[in-house]
Amino acid sequence: MQPQRICIIGVGLIGGSFALGLRKAGYSGEIVGAGRGVENLEKAVALGVVNRYETDLSKAVEGAGLVFLAVPMGAMRQVLATIRPALDSDAIITDAGSVKGSFVADAEAVLDDLSRVVPGHPIAGTENSGVQAAFATLYENRKVILTPLPQTASGAVDCVRSLWQMTGAEVECLTPAHHDRVLAATSHLPHVLAFSLVDTLATLQESEEVFRYAASGFHDFTRIASSDPVMWRDICLSNRLALLEMLDRLSGDLAAMRELIDAGDAGAIESIFRRAKQARDEHVQWGRKHS
Repeated sequence: MQPQRICIIGVGLIGGSFALGLRKAGYSGEIVGAGRGVENLEKAVALGVVNRYETDLSKAVEGAGLVFLAVPMGAMRQVLATIRPALDSDAIITDAGSVKGSFVADAEAVLDDLSRVVPGHPIAGTENSGVQAAFATLYENRKVILTPLPQTASGAVDCVRSLWQMTGAEVECLTPAHHDRVLAATSHLPHVLAFSLVDTLATLQESEEVFRYAASGFHDFTRIASSDPVMWRDICLSNRLALLEMLDRLSGDLAAMRELIDAGDAGAIESIFRRAKQARDEHVQWGRKHS
């Protein structure tokens, strides 16, 4: 059964696209936007993303059957603490955070009842932010991972799954720990690399020429370095153990590659490149067939 009122806290690219995807699929209930930025919230109403907005989070969640948190990881606990007294007893809480262990810890610290908590993470996005960046098809044929807890009621999971499916997403379930390790490798590590590479090149004496003559490969690889720095700062700190493990693994592989280049070992370098090309080609084709 669909909730007749949904409250979205954080009406940006992720929260706004969730609302637009539901509207496109025919959701007819009320969608309330909430957050601190009045200008962004007014724009959300003007664009038809939400029906109305509140800057008082307690008022925003009143009567909501589902509360969707699309805020930075570092803000989750405070938001949960603020809305807890105003939540309906049967309200479902879900989120879009990129680190599930951190969100679960926040929920456990703040909420007395976890039966209506359904941690989630849409594997979709762009480097743009704000409600003006939201669009209705963001989640179509994209994966959304839910990480329900042992205490989570099956009906709550079914409700959240159904809403995501309305947006066109493919929903899968993992444990929070498994999710965080996988995302550290496939999302968090690439973002750290992109930010670090651009920062390194920006400090070179020839930085102006470096960026002026950068080709499409550079732009493709570093596109995600235009993402929200605050959001990614929080993600790095929230998932630091899994991310550190991946950084250590990559650091060792880069050190080995440096030795091969220094030694002029053409055969070994080509072997690694061929192995990497084969792995990427196979997995990209598999992903396209299953998306």
